[in-house]
Amino acid sequence: MHQYIDGERRAASTGETFDVLDPSTDEVLETVTLAGPDDVDAAVASARTAFAEWSRATPLERATVLTKAAALLDERAEELAQLEARQAGKPIRLAREFDVPGTVDNTAFFGAAARRLDGMASAEYSGSHTSSVRREPIGVVGSIAPWNYPLQMAGWKVLPAIAAGNTIVLKPAEITPLTSLLFAEAFTEAGAPAGVVNVVTGTGAVAGQHLVGHPDVDMTSFTGSTAVGRQVMATAAQTGKRVHLELGGKAPFVVFDDADLEAAVHGAVAATLINAGQDCTAATRAIVHRSVHDAFVAGVADLMAAVRLGLTADEATDLGPLSSRGHLEKVAGMVERARGYAKVVTGGASPGGELARGYYYEPTLVSDVPLDCELWRDEVFGPVLAVVAFDDDDEAIRLANDTEYGLAASAWTRDTYRAGRASREIAAGCVWVNDHIPIISEMPHGGYKHSGFGKDMSAYSFDEYTNVKHVMHDITGEAHKAWHRTIFTLPG
Repeated sequence: MHQYIDGERRAASTGETFDVLDPSTDEVLETVTLAGPDDVDAAVASARTAFAEWSRATPLERATVLTKAAALLDERAEELAQLEARQAGKPIRLAREFDVPGTVDNTAFFGAAARRLDGMASAEYSGSHTSSVRREPIGVVGSIAPWNYPLQMAGWKVLPAIAAGNTIVLKPAEITPLTSLLFAEAFTEAGAPAGVVNVVTGTGAVAGQHLVGHPDVDMTSFTGSTAVGRQVMATAAQTGKRVHLELGGKAPFVVFDDADLEAAVHGAVAATLINAGQDCTAATRAIVHRSVHDAFVAGVADLMAAVRLGLTADEATDLGPLSSRGHLEKVAGMVERARGYAKVVTGGASPGGELARGYYYEPTLVSDVPLDCELWRDEVFGPVLAVVAFDDDDEAIRLANDTEYGLAASAWTRDTYRAGRASREIAAGCVWVNDHIPIISEMPHGGYKHSGFGKDMSAYSFDEYTNVKHVMHDITGEAHKAWHRTIFTLPG
């Protein structure tokens, strides 16, 4: 399968290829071309040429393309779901009910939002001038998307950028590029000029690095680990380009003593295990009031034991594999080391039998976790929940904020005042109350602290992908003379 540049599929100039594996079976799913610097250059040149036309398209013209693309994606929903499930190791139900519909909805949302790219209202100055604010596209955006939600993250990167009039070169993760290519083709089919959306299928070390440092790329948008995000910032700084980062997370799941415990237990299992825990907003740190701690741990352990691991194509599968063998080894290693300082209540192993071919790991609950250990402080990115107890509300808030990350959190309580305090004082870009994980196109997604900066989705994402221009008019024809004479002595 080839990359997508200037409205067509192209083999890479390198002649190199990469095997995309099915994480549930370790079998080759597809062989893709592996882009090099020359391919990135070609994609950027195509995007730069297309920008001249696309940036001048009317809001209606851009909205029409996005709306048609949403319809095309919806028509191909089952194909996209099957491909997404196989390349990313997702249960087919997750891909079919969450990933693909979410992307279609997000595309439709930006189809409408493209017509509401508003500046501020006009403002008067001394009765002689009037001001307005324009939002204008930045130019060519180089985006790097992660492997955990390949289709959705392609949407989060592409949609606000092109709705605002930018053009884009997207580099998906090399292990999950397949749905991004189909996504890009939908925009050309919907009427976008060739070069508005380009996809280069290469490694981060080669294609990604060249894209971030490219002098003709005006902005970089990156989703991935905090460590790589720092490298992206350093590279982008060499050419002074704007940077948008959505990085790691270590979400607290705070259960107060008055919470609906059954709801919290179900919420914890779903929020920990979604996408096999490979979600930067997933619940990873359960902070539970001491009075309900033991009941919470017992309830979560029982529910985790009922979760069905299986092949991604099986409709009964609740939990699929991790993304790669290397990532499986990383998650398993963190849990094995935790046995020396904490209690593994349930899970903590890979299943045997048919699933041993894939990269599966059991739902895992760890209690009695020290606050300075790696399992509590570092991003696991797997189906693992660590639990600690707290005694009062002040301690709960302190523990929730005792992390370098700040992407998402949740608070479970029946008390509206307690919920209000938690929402205000937990330092995270999203705080759910009595729920964890739901996202919608109308609301922004983005973090605090080392979880990055800037927003995906919603109209707030236009702040990332536009330049703000102040325009001031002399509306009298004489005002400029009076203003000039206050600081200069001029004839006439």
